[in-house]
Amino acid sequence: MSALERVRALFPPSRVVRSPSLSRAVRTDVYLKLENELPTGSFKVRGAYVALRAAMARHQVAEVVAASTGNHGAAVSWAARQLGVGARIFVPLGANRTKTARIASLGAVLTEVGADIEGSRRAAEAHAAATGAFLLDDATNADVTDGAGTIGAELIEQLPAIGTVIVPVGDSALIRGVASAVKGVRRDVRIIGVQARTAPAYHDSWRTGRVVTTETADTIADGLATTTPTAPNVEAVRRLVDEMVLVTDDELIGAMRVLREHDGIVAEPAAAAPVSVILRAPVALPGPVVAIVSGGNVAPEVERRAWPTA
Repeated sequence: MSALERVRALFPPSRVVRSPSLSRAVRTDVYLKLENELPTGSFKVRGAYVALRAAMARHQVAEVVAASTGNHGAAVSWAARQLGVGARIFVPLGANRTKTARIASLGAVLTEVGADIEGSRRAAEAHAAATGAFLLDDATNADVTDGAGTIGAELIEQLPAIGTVIVPVGDSALIRGVASAVKGVRRDVRIIGVQARTAPAYHDSWRTGRVVTTETADTIADGLATTTPTAPNVEAVRRLVDEMVLVTDDELIGAMRVLREHDGIVAEPAAAAPVSVILRAPVALPGPVVAIVSGGNVAPEVERRAWPTA
């Protein structure tokens, strides 16, 4: 069974809706791919479920382990519950409370450890090595990328004339999967990746052609907060992605406000990143344009900043 068949057995394609306000802003049709409407409020369920199913087909899995800033952990917890295995999720200290509450509600064992995702990843790796649990790492597991690629496969069916796809970039599984699926059918589609200006590891790696790490990823967009790219991922991003753009936290907040006020969509900062690019329009945007709204799990402190009078 293909990744797309596995995903379609769980839920229908996520909606693609036209944004009148954004379309006016760039004078071409702009559509939003609403991954925030999926179970757990994020695209991550696609890759987590596909990868866990694939692992269970290869060998016995009693427990699945993951490190996450939130959305991947919730997705793994959801997939584990669907498939009847235990889940243990490691998140950084002070992680997004909206996301950690969702993880806990899905029955996973939740451990806060490490100052950032790299610290949590080391703890997850140590636990998996000690117990034999299956470590589901969304940055390096090829099945996770295949799951994310189902978004691109859906887009080609839903909007065959697509001209540009704008994708938030964290660990890069989303953009690698989407770009591979879209360009496998339409090489001419422009793929644009977005990172936070204060968390530019993949942007800088794409630009220089070598792995560039950063000491910190200080951004309100926890979904973009990666510091340590891997060489194979950088190679794939350079091969598949046409442009990489950096946006500020203030631009992310502005895009969140536009989405809520004009389109009625609640997007977390990482999910609003593609809209930040559309509002700024620093590069040519052949239409129709699609912004991947990757998730809607907004931390309380970010919600207060984005919508102070809500």
